[in-house]
Amino acid sequence: MGTRIHKISRYKPSIFQGSLRLSTERGGFSLTVEHPAERVLFKTLIAALALLTVGYVYFVSASVLNVIARKDAVRETASLESKVSLLERDYYAATAALTPSSGERLGLSPVSNTRYVHRPGVVGVAETPLNEI
Repeated sequence: MGTRIHKISRYKPSIFQGSLRLSTERGGFSLTVEHPAERVLFKTLIAALALLTVGYVYFVSASVLNVIARKDAVRETASLESKVSLLERDYYAATAALTPSSGERLGLSPVSNTRYVHRPGVVGVAETPLNEI
């Protein structure tokens, strides 16, 4: 225990020993101190990411539902077209059996002053492409 403690001022640090200054007193940039706008910016970025995610999910689901609805509409259109063609077949079969004498039998009389109406144009036809997407 006879060791003697020398004055600490006699020991100088080496030139290879650096110092890590973590204080914010100087006017530079520091990673140890939070910027005042950092929390607001972080919350804004999280809200924007959530909004973009919700928008992405909405638009993907809307496009999938539109494709499904289009396929249902095409299927329903094909069904209605077949029903119309059956009705047209029945109509043409019924009109083939009509003659001028069947009109007299039903009590119809011939028309003397006849005027016809002509409407130019064609009923539109909706073409559906094979690839909906």
